Amino acid sequence: MKEGRHYLKLGRNVQCKICPNNCLLEPGDRSHCRNRVNHDGTLYTLAYGNPCTFHVDPVEKKPLYHFLPGSRTFSLATSGCVFRCLNCQNWEISQRKPEETKDPEGEPLRLRPPLPARLTTSEMARLSLFPDDVVAVTEALGCPSISYTYSEPTAFFEYTQDTCRAAHERRLKNILVSCGSIEERPARDLYQHVDAAHVDLKGFDDAIYRKLNSGRLAPILRTLQVLKELGVWFEIIHLVVPTYTDRLEVIQRMCAWIARELGPDQPLHFSRFQPQHHLTHLPPTPLETLRKAREVARAEGLHFVYVGNVPGMADAGTTWCPDCHKAIVERDIFAVTRLDITDGRCRFCGAKISGVWS
Repeated sequence: MKEGRHYLKLGRNVQCKICPNNCLLEPGDRSHCRNRVNHDGTLYTLAYGNPCTFHVDPVEKKPLYHFLPGSRTFSLATSGCVFRCLNCQNWEISQRKPEETKDPEGEPLRLRPPLPARLTTSEMARLSLFPDDVVAVTEALGCPSISYTYSEPTAFFEYTQDTCRAAHERRLKNILVSCGSIEERPARDLYQHVDAAHVDLKGFDDAIYRKLNSGRLAPILRTLQVLKELGVWFEIIHLVVPTYTDRLEVIQRMCAWIARELGPDQPLHFSRFQPQHHLTHLPPTPLETLRKAREVARAEGLHFVYVGNVPGMADAGTTWCPDCHKAIVERDIFAVTRLDITDGRCRFCGAKISGVWS
């Protein structure tokens, strides 16, 4: 347990101010994200140092296509999420409590270099990774960045923030993979230590946001504006869910807002829905819908539009130079197969290509 940040003490009650849920908790109450508890008038996080999963991933898997292409990132998550998405692909961890993913009994076990060849299931259940441990493991694995991903880093805010600070002290990069539902004050507090972000813009209709994700649209749009203002590199992903977020007129309004508020060089990834969690009765997104969505985005002036989760689709992950219109980055799923960018510029015409390339 570690005392939380960004909360109000209201006598014996507390109110968490990290995300727009603004949970008001009586003693013993658990927050909406399941990670926070009011213990005798103090708000504690139960997720600190308790990752339930970690991997080494290609940065393209986040997905980030304009940030350190071809590099690997040490990725970790705890349980918990501020949303209740009907289509969550990681619901086994995002919709669980910390004590349901970790074993608090027995001797403590911390992961530090030299790294073991493998971990048993029981060891993984007891394992802790505190911020300095995460940094040491990342360095030992030769990764230039750490990704806070899989569930929702806002739900393990304190752990994310302290690890980001420790990473910057060692000149490692920090990547946030988030739904973007966070209050502005903690967002600004955290983002000063973040180098890149992937934000799920899960729709552009508030009623759909409430129905599909139990959230609201306005805070996510504000998060995107704050990231832009602070100069944090970020890319947007939009999952096209049949009957929920596949209306082309709504996608057109979303793309027009992105082009107007964030600029034409803002990367946008359309991702194909696959039936899972509470939406197993829906079909996968038709490929023609994804192609039309990409056409709509380009018609609204966006230069970098991608289609994900569709192996084999031609040019789904290709980056085109907006000036000379030549292919300058080609990708095969998560592998970069061609990179014609030198010092952040197109190798053919010299045009500046937005992103962090080295």
